[in-house]
Amino acid sequence: MNAALLRLILAQICIHGCMTGMRMATPLLALREGYSAAAVGMLLALFALTQVFLSLPAGRYADRNGLKRPLILSVVAASSGAGLAVVFPLYPVMCVSALLTGGAAGTALIALQRHVGRMAHNKDDLRKVFSWLAIGPAISNFLGPFAAGLLIDYAGGEAASDVGFRAAFVLLALMPLAAWFWARTVQELPPVQVSGAGKKATAWDLVESRGFRRLLLLNWALSSCWDVHTFVVPILGHERGLPASVIGSILGAFAIAAAVIRMLIPVLMRHMAEWQVVLGAMVSACILFIAYPLMPGAWSMGICSVFLGIVLGSVQPMVMSMIHQITPPERHGEALGLRMMAINGSSVLMPVLFGSLGTVVGVSALFWAVGVLVGSATRLPWLIGHQDMPKGEWESH
Repeated sequence: MNAALLRLILAQICIHGCMTGMRMATPLLALREGYSAAAVGMLLALFALTQVFLSLPAGRYADRNGLKRPLILSVVAASSGAGLAVVFPLYPVMCVSALLTGGAAGTALIALQRHVGRMAHNKDDLRKVFSWLAIGPAISNFLGPFAAGLLIDYAGGEAASDVGFRAAFVLLALMPLAAWFWARTVQELPPVQVSGAGKKATAWDLVESRGFRRLLLLNWALSSCWDVHTFVVPILGHERGLPASVIGSILGAFAIAAAVIRMLIPVLMRHMAEWQVVLGAMVSACILFIAYPLMPGAWSMGICSVFLGIVLGSVQPMVMSMIHQITPPERHGEALGLRMMAINGSSVLMPVLFGSLGTVVGVSALFWAVGVLVGSATRLPWLIGHQDMPKGEWESH
């Protein structure tokens, strides 16, 4: 790993950690204030709503302007969103904070993924750089919720006090500023030369590609696993009387496991194709989601979260590698934006659906439903690997 990649990973951890911390803290505050599971689901959906509308424009903006312009806009939006919750820790304001921090994290992630993908020279490099970059969200998924949970429990002298929540929001508002500190010295890459025909292309051209469509469907099924885990664990923990720090630790165990497996991917999966890794992960996720609601306490939930982190953590570098091999280099940002728009469109609707169904049938049924969904999509990676992936050695442009 070179110095530039390390700086980008640290920047990603800071700006994404702001969003993940807000995504854990704001539902707990809403639950404390007596809001229903459906209202919490609506709040969580807003973290993805901005990304639905911004992802495609953000991808095109990154294709035109590179790394730093999208990143500085993201820093300003994320800090402003968390800062609003410090001053006005109210449900409507938290909804605005969710929109700002969610959109900022998505825009920054697209710019970073595009930049890192262009740093690679072949398929092995793609796996390595995306494995390292994917460690960022895994760490921030631990750092943001865990740090926020500690402040919520202890900063105010008693658990879940107003002072504790405000302290958590202050910390989260400062994290995006650190992201710019790390990324400011990274050098921009030369722009990609675009042919005249490429300028006339539309997003629909990418969607018409069979392989890209399959990747979107596959990614949507797997993103549902992340959504239901992020949404249901705080509610399940709240129902079982677990404190915020324990809930944050369970989510953090998932994140740590995902980070560890991503560090080991270049070594452990050197002789496996991307589609084989994804297929194994989907089968394992199906089994784990069926078993998760049967876990009796915090320790068993944490162990199940670790295994889920290992399984789902292995997927993103493989998917990102496949996207960069299937799509034209001058449209990587646009392809990444379409991917993020698709999975976040699901993330807007799914938490609302989760909240409504959870109120009626209970949270256990949500785990089982997602397990069945992932199991039904296990044929997609096999089809991609045998019909859609380029046969020759991939070269960067």
